[in-house]
Amino acid sequence: MHKWQQPGRRTVLGAAALGAGAAVFGGAGQASAHAREGAPQELPVPLIVGHRGASGYRPEHTFGSYQLALDMGADVIEQDLVPTKDGHLVCRHENDITATTDVSAHPEFADRKTTKTVDGAKLTGWFTEDFTLAELKTLRAKERIPGTRQHNTLYDGVWEVPTFEEVLQWAEREGRKRGRRVWLHIETKHPTYFRKLGLGLEERLAKALRAHGRHRKNSPNFLQSFEPSSIQRLDKLVDCPKIVLLDTPDTRPWDFTEAGDPRKVADLIKPEGLKWLAGFAQGIGPDLTAIIPRDKDGKLGKPTSIVKDAHAAGLVLHPYTVRNENTFLPTDMRRGTDPNAYGDSLRFFKALLGTGIDGLFSDNPDTALLAAAEFRKR
Repeated sequence: MHKWQQPGRRTVLGAAALGAGAAVFGGAGQASAHAREGAPQELPVPLIVGHRGASGYRPEHTFGSYQLALDMGADVIEQDLVPTKDGHLVCRHENDITATTDVSAHPEFADRKTTKTVDGAKLTGWFTEDFTLAELKTLRAKERIPGTRQHNTLYDGVWEVPTFEEVLQWAEREGRKRGRRVWLHIETKHPTYFRKLGLGLEERLAKALRAHGRHRKNSPNFLQSFEPSSIQRLDKLVDCPKIVLLDTPDTRPWDFTEAGDPRKVADLIKPEGLKWLAGFAQGIGPDLTAIIPRDKDGKLGKPTSIVKDAHAAGLVLHPYTVRNENTFLPTDMRRGTDPNAYGDSLRFFKALLGTGIDGLFSDNPDTALLAAAEFRKR
């Protein structure tokens, strides 16, 4: 697969949007970024990913959320993929749909409630792999965290669970309407778990992308997964850019646990680990604390070397996830005592963007774009 990398030059997807050879300033002393042959041409740097759409304002992974994120101006819209019993890919953050649909209110599905172990976690609820697509389509989406986002509950029951095929068709329609391509950031969820069930995600995803001409190196989508082996598998199937998601440093990717690989995320974010990831991926999506840790009191600390190290390995960084509410912010950026009230998220966005990251996931694309505009002008 073509790698957007040249000796001695930092890899940046979308830098051509600023002009070939244009400098991208993210922080003090950061080297100039240059466009790569074959890199996406229309994306700004830093780019903003609508996390599950605009999930700060609409129930996540609904067309209401996706459409609002696009209308707000998000550069890329995220989908998480899980399968149905009959092998269709649908957009849910998890296969456990207890909190994100009205399934518990459907007496005809009461006997589907069960307990499963998914990636080592014991869960009780309803799961997509136990429903056909037709059955799943009788459900309606609802707000996942109503205590935090009570205003989102206004939209409970409005939208169905979207299929990935429907999202691809939506992106094509919106692209034609807007005269530009609609970018997607597509995650395979629990791929090892589903492969064991005979519901492998990667082949289904690749087939869908090929059917819509989105499988090429310059196609308008990123593919992402917390399991490096899923990205390795996708690297053999399609040529579009790929991102390895990284949980907190003390955790281990589930496919590593299954394979007996002792490495943790802490090992993968070291220079040698990043070099290994660059062999099959074009970027990483680290947890925010890998970019700027928090101290023992929850206050924002000092940036780590991960941005410099990842860029040196030829990788871009799309960390996750910034949200406006106090409960998700560093303690020194909270306002008042209500955990669900908005804090000083603009200051947090700017601190993160100032490290030189190439993009950022946010539930609040409008706030993120406001912060990013300052950096795009530099």
